Amino acid sequence: MAKKSRVRLKGKLRRYLTASIWLGIVLAAVNVFVFTVSREAGAVLAVFTAAYLIVTLLLYSNARAILLNELVSFATEYGQIQKTLLRQLGLASALLDDTGRVIWTNQAFERIVHEDRGYRKSITALFPSVTADRLPTDDDEVRMNVDYENRNFSLRMRRIDLTEMAQNSDIIDEESYEGSLFAVYLYDETALNLALQEIDDQSLAVGLIYLDNYDEALESVEEVRRSLLIALIDRKINKYIASSGGIVKKIEKDKYFVVMPKKFCIDLCEARFDILEDVKTVNIGNEMAVTLSIGMGLDGLSYAQNYEFARSAIDLALGRGGDQAVVRKLDSTVYYGGKSQQIEKNTRVKARVKAHALEEIIEGKDNVLVMGHRQGDADSFGSAVGIYRIATALEHRAQIVVNEMTSSIRPLLELFDNNPEYEDDMVIDSAHAIDAVGPDTVLVVVDVNKPSITECPELLRMCKYIVVFDHHRQGTEVIENATLSYVEPYASSACEMVSEILQYIDGDVHIHPEEADSMYAGIMIDTNNFSSKTGVRTFEAAAYLRRNGADVTRVKKLFREDALEYKARADAVSQAEIYRGSFAISICDPDDDVESPTVIGAQAANELLNIKGIRASFVCTPWQGRIYVSARSIDEVNVQVIMEEFGGGGHMSEAGCQMENISATEAVAVLRDAIDRGIEEGRL
Repeated sequence: MAKKSRVRLKGKLRRYLTASIWLGIVLAAVNVFVFTVSREAGAVLAVFTAAYLIVTLLLYSNARAILLNELVSFATEYGQIQKTLLRQLGLASALLDDTGRVIWTNQAFERIVHEDRGYRKSITALFPSVTADRLPTDDDEVRMNVDYENRNFSLRMRRIDLTEMAQNSDIIDEESYEGSLFAVYLYDETALNLALQEIDDQSLAVGLIYLDNYDEALESVEEVRRSLLIALIDRKINKYIASSGGIVKKIEKDKYFVVMPKKFCIDLCEARFDILEDVKTVNIGNEMAVTLSIGMGLDGLSYAQNYEFARSAIDLALGRGGDQAVVRKLDSTVYYGGKSQQIEKNTRVKARVKAHALEEIIEGKDNVLVMGHRQGDADSFGSAVGIYRIATALEHRAQIVVNEMTSSIRPLLELFDNNPEYEDDMVIDSAHAIDAVGPDTVLVVVDVNKPSITECPELLRMCKYIVVFDHHRQGTEVIENATLSYVEPYASSACEMVSEILQYIDGDVHIHPEEADSMYAGIMIDTNNFSSKTGVRTFEAAAYLRRNGADVTRVKKLFREDALEYKARADAVSQAEIYRGSFAISICDPDDDVESPTVIGAQAANELLNIKGIRASFVCTPWQGRIYVSARSIDEVNVQVIMEEFGGGGHMSEAGCQMENISATEAVAVLRDAIDRGIEEGRL
């Protein structure tokens, strides 16, 4: 009791206990006043006041001791109740020390992790993602998602500062103590995630299916059997979509509209849209196999947006040559298939239409700027020269944008240097091109449809009228808002396309021999001397150029290489590694005296295809702090898909990419991994 008597009360409880004493004091003061009025009344009140004070003091003294006893007992029992409540709390909780080691758990936490009450290991042992560096460093709550035994949890952590505790402690030196504890809470979100996943799985995916070669396939079969061919194709498509839980509606003779739950669309992606190969098996005597292009849109913010995704996806599939599926999402685009070359169109109607459209665009404008891709080659410069001739034939000023004179185009540029038939500023750099831009300037982009690798990307933002002529398969990054876009992956080169355009320009456009040589060189280089990607129209374009003065011998002399380049290419070929029996990988690292190492690397990749059994070749060329990868194949491997993994692109049989912050040896290792993944996923 001696210790308890030293306990000092305060607050409302103290005021409550001392109120009766203060009332007794007030009563004594009133008693003095009554004495002055009447002695008899004062005496009576004095006796009552004395009795009141004695009783009050006795009650206060006795009740205070009893009250303090009850308070101490209640505090002890209340602390025990709190401890029991925390132990039995339904929310899984734990307490960690400043190193992340578990020092206390409640029953709900123990049931989740299946550990006893005395568990004292690091929290990382239970949840590997909760490492020491992810513990809270301030008063802000840290949240993260963790998985444990096929269940999903939202884990939250708060820091508990122990500095104030140290200030009231007799055993801890508060000046040097900066300890803390961490409170951990687990919220089971398994059911919520399952519900959200179910909702997401049932969201709508929209698709479009086009028959790439409908007319050509029908022409290759007897007329009486054409309806049967169409019926078989319809049946395969309907059966395929129905088995995937979707609905398909034929909207035109060669077009289908598809809707299905997202879950089934994901299943089709995992199967890599095997209908692309299955539909090719339809054969009732048709000489040409039918191929499909599929565009799917999902994960949009609305049904209308999913449809727009599907439309852009089918445009990409067609622009990349068909026979493939493209899945467009809100933040990504994925490609499947594309293993066959696009079939060359026999008709030139499209070329004629594009030629007349180009005339209309140029007519009434001030000037024409023509540019290709960075580090231009014979095809980009040759096709630019063709557009230059079209513009001048229409009596408009034209200029070609070239920033760097590479060894690939130097022989061609020399044909126009100091040539009195051409203006001195026929070829300009980006700075002069930007100065030449006006409100009625037409920008023609040749041999490229990827804005970031054009000779001067700024021109795309400055020019109101943009025309694109390219033969590369389109990727995710394309030149948008083009006034005229003519992208044909079946064409061997941009020079072939421009040669056809030239033949349909109103009036007889006279081509100079230098221009014919440049365009012929572009076709020759891109087809590897007419040995790859050549069709009937390729030879027709070459014949047109020959009739207009192109000389084969003169062109070959222009592109003879020096001894250093020849030796560098030979070294790259001789050092090639044959990976997995059918993939040739090499490093081309020529001497500093070689002007265009990337060209040597591309030539070496072509040479490696001559090795028996090689399906694809990859040559890594270090230059200017980057690794330039040239990829080539004959017909079995789509190297464009591999290069797109690293931000590149190109054709099915010719593609490339650039890698930064990596060595040539590391690039080779990355290519091996990409080949392994492609084989495992069935893409190669």
